[in-house]
Amino acid sequence: MPGYPGTEQERRVPATELERVVGTLVRRCGMSDEDAAVMAGHLVQADLRGVHSHGVLRVPEYVKKLTVQGVDPRGRPEVVHEDGVCLVVDGRNSMGQIGARFAMQQAIERARQTGMAAVAVRGSNHCGAMATYAMMALPHDMIGLATTNALPTMAPWGGAERVLGINPLGVAVPAWEERPIVYDAAFSATAHGKVRVYQQKGLSLPDGWALDKDGHPTVHPAEAHLLLPIGDFKGTALAMVMGILSSMLSGAAYGTELGSIEDGPHAGKDGHFLAAIRISAFEDVARFKQRVDTAIRQLHDCRRAPGVERIYAPGELEFLTEERYLSEGIPLNDDTLAGIRSAATQLAVDVAGYGWLAP
Repeated sequence: MPGYPGTEQERRVPATELERVVGTLVRRCGMSDEDAAVMAGHLVQADLRGVHSHGVLRVPEYVKKLTVQGVDPRGRPEVVHEDGVCLVVDGRNSMGQIGARFAMQQAIERARQTGMAAVAVRGSNHCGAMATYAMMALPHDMIGLATTNALPTMAPWGGAERVLGINPLGVAVPAWEERPIVYDAAFSATAHGKVRVYQQKGLSLPDGWALDKDGHPTVHPAEAHLLLPIGDFKGTALAMVMGILSSMLSGAAYGTELGSIEDGPHAGKDGHFLAAIRISAFEDVARFKQRVDTAIRQLHDCRRAPGVERIYAPGELEFLTEERYLSEGIPLNDDTLAGIRSAATQLAVDVAGYGWLAP
């Protein structure tokens, strides 16, 4: 199955134990039991799906946000404006996972009554992988959409300066017998967190991912100063659109207003945009989901190009990865484990009982 090549020994970690440790760490930062469980579940789910750039790799970063950078561990998001199917939520400087999850819950609840609903969020922080929020709609026979702004790490097509966030989009569409379609990707050739994963593994970046400080192409993770947009001008345009939806509808910060990679983010300035679409408001649910099955099977049955063993529908590879990692454990490299140990030491949390965390 496709994945990151690796040169170092990775340890296999049980998802339940990893979630327990991460939950303990963020609780020690002041989060409630409920919110800590949400945070830990979000990060571990990303790792289970093979999206390590948004998984527990970020534990030290999030501990810093909660203890040093001004994020309120007890922030309570709330609806501050309603107009029909449109809502605005203020995250009240909570962790982004808390604000975005609350907003998606509001969108789903409103869509039960109205067929669809959209929520713009302000006063939030980095919220992790978009798939988590989009997928919240699936059990309700709804289509979920989620996007967010991000610190500027990307140059526009033809540029050599950080002015754009990678501003990802997540979409989840239910199916009948097949796995749901789940798309979650940024509009850069890669994510900043993925560059960190490649650096941890001592690997070169693929061509076309990044530029150095002088605007020249580079494959060295340590030199990757600027991310490049996917699809050239198309990625630039889509990143701008997602950034505008995520910020300007709610009054959240946009682009360079969010802060910088060098100086860090400004707490409570992030914005998100989430929506839920109830399928039954438009079409018979069974017929819709069966047609999604057909579309997925058309991909599977497509004549393959030479050397291609299998064609995956959007999100299918992540579902297969999750099944494997639940059985075999999540592979985490030494740098990620060292970051968790360092956070535990900083917070005076005893993790001696977890052998996989031993140096």
